[in-house]
Amino acid sequence: MAVQDKTRARIFYKYLSKVYDQVNPFIWTEEMRTEALDLLDIGPDDRVLDVGCGTGFGTEGILEHTDDVHGLDQSVHQMEKAWEKLGKRDPVSFYRGDAERLPFKDDTFDVVWSSGSIEYWPDPVAALAECRRIAKPGGQVLIVGPNYPSNTVFQKLADAFMLFYGEDEADRMFREAGYERFRHVTMGPSYSPEVAITTVADVPE
Repeated sequence: MAVQDKTRARIFYKYLSKVYDQVNPFIWTEEMRTEALDLLDIGPDDRVLDVGCGTGFGTEGILEHTDDVHGLDQSVHQMEKAWEKLGKRDPVSFYRGDAERLPFKDDTFDVVWSSGSIEYWPDPVAALAECRRIAKPGGQVLIVGPNYPSNTVFQKLADAFMLFYGEDEADRMFREAGYERFRHVTMGPSYSPEVAITTVADVPE
């Protein structure tokens, strides 16, 4: 797939970072972000990691629920946009890193969140297993990804460009990553209400 390669993804995001916040609201809206956050039980003292935080759109929403927020991305160009909005160290602690090799100890976070990132992971099962590893037992992992399109033309484009997946594929990935309990919710703007698939998984205790 065209962008599921770390070098290509870094180049892609170097240029996308310049327009991401202008394009993003047409695909991943504040209403969708709120809907996804409402699927979680984030307490005011919970430590939350945003994997693939990009320009900080999801991170901003998480900050409405807790002050202990951390963001990780492999693209410094994306994070520079987040730093402009949120600062480099406060209120969010930012890290440059890889979703498949998260630089954190086991059982570090109460919630692990990732929106709009899984489609670029070369090995999504490995990254999902990493999210489970760094989340505390009994915690939650939430992943927002692009739902597989029903239109055959868009299916061919999706298959050629990046990872798109439906509920059956999400079931397989989460099971292989070691999750036992999870649920999927489709969401999207009014003109495309099922453009995204959001999975909330409970971390095994």
